[in-house]
Amino acid sequence: MTPGNNGASTPEDDDPFGYLYEDGQAAGAQPPSGGGYGYPGSVNRVRPVGERQYGAQQAAATAQYQQQFGQTVPQQQPYGAQPNAHYQAPETFPGGPPAGQQPPPYDNGGGGRGRGPNTKGLLIGAIAVVAAVVIGISVAMMNGNGDDKTDDQAGSTPSASQSASSSPSPSASASSGLETQTIDAKALKLEGGAALASDVKGADADGGIYVTGLNAAGASVTWTVNGIPSDGTYTVFAHYSSTSDDQQMTLSINGKKFGSPFSLKNYAGAPDGNFEKGWTTSFAWPTLTKGTNSISLSCENADNCNVLLDQLWVKQGQVKK
Repeated sequence: MTPGNNGASTPEDDDPFGYLYEDGQAAGAQPPSGGGYGYPGSVNRVRPVGERQYGAQQAAATAQYQQQFGQTVPQQQPYGAQPNAHYQAPETFPGGPPAGQQPPPYDNGGGGRGRGPNTKGLLIGAIAVVAAVVIGISVAMMNGNGDDKTDDQAGSTPSASQSASSSPSPSASASSGLETQTIDAKALKLEGGAALASDVKGADADGGIYVTGLNAAGASVTWTVNGIPSDGTYTVFAHYSSTSDDQQMTLSINGKKFGSPFSLKNYAGAPDGNFEKGWTTSFAWPTLTKGTNSISLSCENADNCNVLLDQLWVKQGQVKK
């Protein structure tokens, strides 16, 4: 063996593709005979079209298998050939579907065929959840705005309708601008035959003193009250005793008659002439001016003034007690 040669084989046996290279050609490599490619003697040989018969080879292999193992090899049907006469369709086996009957297609519950699960219900549920959340947020925002509005109104000025009203609600509480001012019978100015007395019990004035003699035309009592803080509506109270029929007197503010007569009804339900059982209270809502005001109760021709009067007092605003 010489350098460059590893055996007795020829260069073409050593490298079947040596003829493709310059050094291989120098070493004597030749292309394979017969026009094939690869190693010499390769099975890759050129044959005319249709010469190779695969069926014959397959038949020979099948016969050899049957001879060796004693078993029959199932025959394969050529493509497009009719099925074996011994073949049985699945529907002919027990438990198979009846002939000509196809399994029902998938029904998604909504009348659809073969379209997968129904998403209509899921979509409706999602929309309902979103709607509930939106409604909850809207309600929360409305409630918050309502609270803010209430707080703002509490510190705001009266509305135009309230300002234009001649009298606030009777349930309004008295303002702290004026403390209750009270006067007893003995401090009143008496005119027209009015006089003081104390023989009938039940008067609240100091010493049980009251004014009598008011049941005569021209009789009156007058109170000059000071310290009225501002112009506005005030409540004038009278503590008196009345029996039998309802009585009334004329209320005057600063020399001018105020509205309807001052009611002096028999609210206690005292029998006729029993003044001790007839003590009660009545009130009116006149308008006073800031500073000093004159308040008078007088018996006019159209009035019924058979009453005993022991106290007057005034409060700011329209109140009932």
